[in-house]
Amino acid sequence: MRTPERIAPEAGGLAELDSLVTECRACPRLVAWREHIAEVKRAAFADQPYWGRPVPGFGPPDARILIIGLAPAAHGANRTGRMFTGDRSGDVLYAALHAEGLASQPHAIAADDGLFLRHTRITAPVHCAPPENKPTTAERDTCRPWLHRELELLAPTLRVVLALGAFGWSCALTELAGAGWPVPKPRPKFAHGASAKIGELTLLGCYHVSQQNTFTGRLTPDMVRAVLREAKRVAGVDGQRAAR
Repeated sequence: MRTPERIAPEAGGLAELDSLVTECRACPRLVAWREHIAEVKRAAFADQPYWGRPVPGFGPPDARILIIGLAPAAHGANRTGRMFTGDRSGDVLYAALHAEGLASQPHAIAADDGLFLRHTRITAPVHCAPPENKPTTAERDTCRPWLHRELELLAPTLRVVLALGAFGWSCALTELAGAGWPVPKPRPKFAHGASAKIGELTLLGCYHVSQQNTFTGRLTPDMVRAVLREAKRVAGVDGQRAAR
């Protein structure tokens, strides 16, 4: 089997990397689960085709801000084929991105809905939807080379990495260190609003936009927007509405 460890370094650009990601079958449990969900479906989406494959990153190849989540949602990105699209978490994230001028529209419904990002790319440490939204350590490690190569390809323009949740924060630190950035020791700890300088990069922390956080009020839209404003400030982008 051609594993991510062998394949990811071959990608000469983000478009090629994204294409390679969508063909990955390295984790049997995740392959079985994502394809099962795509076949069984949720009743509300019974008449819709499901993507049912690994979900690549989304955003321009010259992004200055990289948002790192956890993994695709079973009936969100695993259905639509685009990060944080078609679920409640994405509703919160894209509304905030649009309000700060980093997304062309506030809603992410389908991969062909016309949405595009400005200065910003969204990715995940695990590219397949996992059961109970909990990838195993082995699955995380198998998927690592994709994020590693993504960071390498973004390096010329990247200035801010925004981690959604402790999982994304930990994976970001591991891959930044592996890609040659000077990660401090001891490693910075995750917290909402946390900030760590890593060479020319700044790592920012934000609670994940999961329903567990947004429905309970632990994370509010204003809190997400505040972190995005800080990301814009550090990255040196204006965030104004812009044409494609």
